Amino acid sequence: MNTSPLTVLIVEDDPHVLLGCQQALALEDIASEGVSSAEQALERIGDDFAGIVVSDIRLPGIDGLELLSRLKARDSSLPVVLITGHGDIDMAVGAMRNGAYDFMEKPFSPERLVDVVRRALEQRGLAREVFALRRQLAGHSTLEGRIIGRSPAMQSLRELIANVADTSANVLIEGETGTGKELVARCLHDFSRRQGQPFVALNCGGLPENLFESEIFGHEANAFTGAGKRRIGKIEHANGGTLFLDEIESMPINLQIKLLRVLQERTLERLGSNQSIPVDCRVIAATKSDLESLGQNGQFRSDLYYRLNVVTLELPPLRERREDILQLFEHFLQQSSLRFDREAPQLDSQTLSRLMSHDWLGNVRELRNVAERFALGLPAFKKAGASTASQGVGFAEAVEAFERNLLSDALQRTGGNLSQASQELGMAKTTLFDKVKKYGLG
Repeated sequence: MNTSPLTVLIVEDDPHVLLGCQQALALEDIASEGVSSAEQALERIGDDFAGIVVSDIRLPGIDGLELLSRLKARDSSLPVVLITGHGDIDMAVGAMRNGAYDFMEKPFSPERLVDVVRRALEQRGLAREVFALRRQLAGHSTLEGRIIGRSPAMQSLRELIANVADTSANVLIEGETGTGKELVARCLHDFSRRQGQPFVALNCGGLPENLFESEIFGHEANAFTGAGKRRIGKIEHANGGTLFLDEIESMPINLQIKLLRVLQERTLERLGSNQSIPVDCRVIAATKSDLESLGQNGQFRSDLYYRLNVVTLELPPLRERREDILQLFEHFLQQSSLRFDREAPQLDSQTLSRLMSHDWLGNVRELRNVAERFALGLPAFKKAGASTASQGVGFAEAVEAFERNLLSDALQRTGGNLSQASQELGMAKTTLFDKVKKYGLG
């Protein structure tokens, strides 16, 4: 978001009216600048213009109505206020139907100008805040905006993703259900040169075995009963892009052999065909199981395991990175509030305590669900007495995780300045130094 102050651009060819408008705004500490034509205004207003436009309708060259149309085509949220002459009221009312924010009839008082401008600036500021928040929540530009967390485990994960994303190496993602394995797979794709090509996801545990082979390899027409027409399989569809195989441990053994052949030879054959089709796709697999142990027990092909895990990314469960809980919760809360068109509620101490001590068996997916309920004004936790004993999470551990997160936030805001951080936290500098050292934040 552009952080420059909101500005009023006045488009008026009468120098006396222009000067009067600027003086009236200056007395109210409202920044403004003036131009005498729509052509000059269009040159001045770029994509990052932080402000509103006040324009006369009758201008030399392009008139105010055409200026309104062009500005709205560029930025539909830009407030445009029109200045009308005595005979232009009907025209101005019609312009408001086409997106004008308001109009003022000449002669207008300074108070009227200031009132309209203040309201328009307030709307503009809110619109830009929402836009900036949506862009931040989308987070497509940085890994930090998508893989959220300041814990050492997540920092290491982001570094490894950045290191291997733009390679062709196969990747195996290991982690419990709900830890974000598909999100990591999408980041590997989006931060690679394959980003403009298909990202094709297939849950290996979500298909009946009799449909699996057709789904992944495709088939020709009449290859089997019910195959009325040719079908392109997931691997072929992912050609040039990325194939994501979730719950790879669920893939039938006989199909593991065929997948291994595709990975080795970079070709496939549709069911019912003898033609070899070259494919070039990166394979990312995900599992919640120990594939190496499954291989030793004959439940998963060891040769496929070693082909898939050229790079292994391990996603820690949420209970092992409690310092990330509040940051993740705030992220999901803002997302949910925008989606439900509600103001994000304040986090109360009771909910905070529960967040930090809960066992999070559902990991990040469960945390998102809790944030959505909280955004709707519902109790964040459905049951009052959810147990944390299963993971042995004590009060001291929860407090330490909260304290680490609080200190990390303060240091980030102050650019690592211990003096400023200690003043902000109301903590002695020596105490802060000891805690920074304790938590490895230095």
